[in-house]
Amino acid sequence: HKFLGLAAPDSLLLYVITSPVGPYYKSGFNPIRLTADTNYVRAWPGGTGNAKVGGNYAPTMKPAADAAKNGYSQILWLFGESDEVTEVGAMNVFFFLVNKETKRPELVTAPLTRGDILPGVTRASVLELCRSWGDFDVSERYPTMPEIQEAAEENRLLEAFGAGTAAVVTPISCIQYKGKDID
Repeated sequence: HKFLGLAAPDSLLLYVITSPVGPYYKSGFNPIRLTADTNYVRAWPGGTGNAKVGGNYAPTMKPAADAAKNGYSQILWLFGESDEVTEVGAMNVFFFLVNKETKRPELVTAPLTRGDILPGVTRASVLELCRSWGDFDVSERYPTMPEIQEAAEENRLLEAFGAGTAAVVTPISCIQYKGKDID
């Protein structure tokens, strides 16, 4: 059908455009600084936080601009009374820490179960690769900022990084939480 309307097409054209990716952040591949100090919420459970739609990005632009003015690359979005870590504006977030209860190393990232986390091939690849190694536990659960803060204070927070299609794997050097920088 060579017209615009609601009917099944009898033909289509598929275009694939590829391009090399450089650093997503102005700092290049250097570690980035995040702030978790915002009064805004990026996504709500059951909403469209798990889809790449404009409505998920537009409301984050002002808080992201405010964060940039204060020297932070992105916002680490939190949810709920216990400050559950969800994701960073441009990527999923991962924490490599020593679990307080099991005393084992653990890679933690938020699960996709609530509908407020964007899935992606980079996230899936990180999880699959790390699970295949078998050297540490890999968990999809909601870590809280108090848990991350405590792990940092007790030297159990070993690494933090983000991963996303555009952001690739990006190290995190600092997270501001309740007015203090967690380095």
